Amino acid sequence: MTLTEQLIELIENKPIEDEDIAAASWFVLDAMANIAAGRNSEPGRILNRWFLDEPPNTSRTVLWLGALMHILEVDDLHRQSVVHPGCVVIPTVLSLGLREGLSGRMMLEAVLKGFEACTRLGNSVGPAHYKIWHNTATCGTFGAAYAAGSILGLSKSQMRDALGNAGTQSSGLWEFSSSGTMSKHLHAGRAGQSGVIAADLASYGLSGAPTILEGKRGFYAAYCPDANPEALLNNPEGKWQLHETSIKPWPSCRHTHPAIDAALEISIQLKGEIPESIELGVYQSALDVCDKPNPDSLYDAKFSLQHCVSIAILCGQVGFDSFESEARQQASGLAKKFSLKCNEEFEKAYPDAWGAEVKVKLSNGEEICVRRKHAKGDPDAPLSPAEMREKAAMLFSYGGVPDPENWVERILKLPGEPSFRDSDLHQLLDVSGNGQWSMKDA
Repeated sequence: MTLTEQLIELIENKPIEDEDIAAASWFVLDAMANIAAGRNSEPGRILNRWFLDEPPNTSRTVLWLGALMHILEVDDLHRQSVVHPGCVVIPTVLSLGLREGLSGRMMLEAVLKGFEACTRLGNSVGPAHYKIWHNTATCGTFGAAYAAGSILGLSKSQMRDALGNAGTQSSGLWEFSSSGTMSKHLHAGRAGQSGVIAADLASYGLSGAPTILEGKRGFYAAYCPDANPEALLNNPEGKWQLHETSIKPWPSCRHTHPAIDAALEISIQLKGEIPESIELGVYQSALDVCDKPNPDSLYDAKFSLQHCVSIAILCGQVGFDSFESEARQQASGLAKKFSLKCNEEFEKAYPDAWGAEVKVKLSNGEEICVRRKHAKGDPDAPLSPAEMREKAAMLFSYGGVPDPENWVERILKLPGEPSFRDSDLHQLLDVSGNGQWSMKDA
């Protein structure tokens, strides 16, 4: 069998328990809250205008929802694969769930399978891939195709075609980060859209390369100079990869989170005193992506270790306003006092653990050092149900959704919904303002 066929066998043979469905519902809650909040942003408003410019259809809706979900940088992340599976897989499932009139249970099963496909692929691409390619975009296309194929009831041979069709569309370059532009949002949206198209066409009989992964001109050969194909199929009887996926508490790049967590603890101890110097130790990938001492845009600030740690120390909290122009100006003086280094311990543990050490020196010579072996929200340091509810309600409020706590509880009951289309949960996705947006005829 090809690697694609083996991956399909692995996923289809995994049992789905009620606890897996319940876990998936928390990720759908987080996704829908992120989508609602993402609309309240400059790129979100651009996407909304684009979406409303034509009648909605499934692939257009997937792109729109996926891009919105990824805007505020507070969506989920699978740390080992460095993939944001939710912003690709869940918009796919929401759009097709609405089109096909699926039950909540069927949608959540598709979420589990889509997460499994893209994160397992992300585990196998090797670290060199991430230096050029954005794993969420490249690997996410496969996850969206698998979720869509599951919803459409594709046979195993059709699913192989769908993944082949997905792989040949896979793309997403990191170059946007050098100028802080908005293209990253397209990575999530287009990955989902490409996956839906790949599965839809496979259902009509459009074939895809069966050796899209290991072929001489396939995915690994083109994108992955140090690929580890064995990791694709590791531990087939383990928990679903969704259980290994983290929920982010702060709206910035995940690589900044262990340092933010440590800096917030330091802020309490400082009681307003300004450090003389700050030493930050992290793993190399965090330096590669987030060593930005002088961020000059909101998006740059979200990817700046210096800014994120500075604002955490100065304000004792990190929120949506922590990256605006005023906050960047407030933090600029402290950001000049940083020294960054690759910590050997954290480097060896990465990507299984994402750690950071923040050490500050005071004017009297005293030093305060705080370490985090894991980022808050990881499976090793999970957010509590109360924190998850609080985060979702905050995101809904930020997105202008009335009565957010009510919507939180209703989304968590998705497993019992007989039809997503016949429920009114999808009205949370309505951007037209008329309460009648629907994909029934798309």
